[in-house]
Amino acid sequence: QVQFVESGGGLVRPGGSLRVSCVASGFTFSRYAMNWYRQAPEKERELVAAITSIGGFTNYADSVEGRFTISRDNAKNTLYLQMNRLKPEDTAVYYCNAAASLPMFNNWGQGTQVTVSS
Repeated sequence: QVQFVESGGGLVRPGGSLRVSCVASGFTFSRYAMNWYRQAPEKERELVAAITSIGGFTNYADSVEGRFTISRDNAKNTLYLQMNRLKPEDTAVYYCNAAASLPMFNNWGQGTQVTVSS
């Protein structure tokens, strides 16, 4: 069974940094491109960052370009999102999932809450 367990969120002041992690299981992690998403209150879930299966290519939403860095460790089945120069508008629950429209990826993890506030 596919599972995603996100962690590392918290409360941080504007301009601060945070790194969130996602441990994946139940599938061959190294074979799939992976995405980070976020969902703010009363807003749709949005794609934040993407990385190819071996990490050779990354892509970011315009709103986080230059501030966030996605990476992965295939040996540990773990996806990371380093977030720098955080802004209040980055406040959201952050989720990871595979970049594949397959039924086995329909289950999402619980996410990790990131709150940017002074």
